[in-house]
Amino acid sequence: MAVLGLLLAVLIGLSLGLLGGGGSILTVPIFVYVLGFGAKEAIAMSLAVVGTVSLFGAAGHWRAGNVNVRVALVFGGVAMVGTYLGARMSVYFSGSAQLTIFAGVMLLAAFFMFREKKPVLPGEALLADSADTAALRDVPVVPGGAGVKHMPLTLIIVEGLAVGALTGLVGVGGGFLIVPALVLLARIPMKEAVGTSLLVIAMKSAAGFLGYLGQVEVPWAFMTLFTAVAVVGILAGTHLVQYVSQGALKRGFAVFLVMMGAFILYQNRVVFLPHLAGPAPDVGTMNDPAPEATKQVGPRSPGLPIEAVYDIPR
Repeated sequence: MAVLGLLLAVLIGLSLGLLGGGGSILTVPIFVYVLGFGAKEAIAMSLAVVGTVSLFGAAGHWRAGNVNVRVALVFGGVAMVGTYLGARMSVYFSGSAQLTIFAGVMLLAAFFMFREKKPVLPGEALLADSADTAALRDVPVVPGGAGVKHMPLTLIIVEGLAVGALTGLVGVGGGFLIVPALVLLARIPMKEAVGTSLLVIAMKSAAGFLGYLGQVEVPWAFMTLFTAVAVVGILAGTHLVQYVSQGALKRGFAVFLVMMGAFILYQNRVVFLPHLAGPAPDVGTMNDPAPEATKQVGPRSPGLPIEAVYDIPR
């Protein structure tokens, strides 16, 4: 299973290289349903993996001049607080509840992917799949961004805390929510928003992972190897993107998200349909009188308590 998991790590990297996102959507199910980790351990490791590979992706965009560091620090700083708080709050949620929320995010991402009709630029297929990509491209932009003084800081704080808390709670990068926020609130171009969002994801994923430390046991050696393999995948995906049909790839990935989301909801149906999780206890026997004590055959040995002589239910 470990070998299969490492092969799937390549798939995570490829999805990030080809689509510009989707790594966290794949990472948690792989850790839980293929490698057998618990939900909380899977979410914590997903944050580390996706944060690292997103940082590599952001580095590539930075070299191309598509990362607005100033905007990333504003959005990322707020999101880091939300992500850390979300990770700390995870102790109040069961693993099944976290996976159920995660499945809902998968279905939401698939909805945005199906909704997008017009072609997008390579590498934008998942990160930019929110609301209406064409409409976002028509938003008036400001060279270098709107400037901190002219940004709606209240909206940025609310959005950053909310998306960050979601990241910390269920381990999703949330790129499909960050990109439109960067375009609409910071007034930066779509291509720049995609690169900047990767840096924001790396920042808040690091904060979320720190929030889980002390709550879960992390297999550091395996996680490091898994991350390294995923990085190889993203480098390969970046070179292959020009040879792949973005439209077909996006539609296929959206179908996969729907199937995986439905599977996770079914596996964790106890959260909202507990009567489907298994037979309920026979309430007819709950009020039955306790069985009478049965006398042990043979004399009582000196010094033995009465429970040793009579089989008294406790």
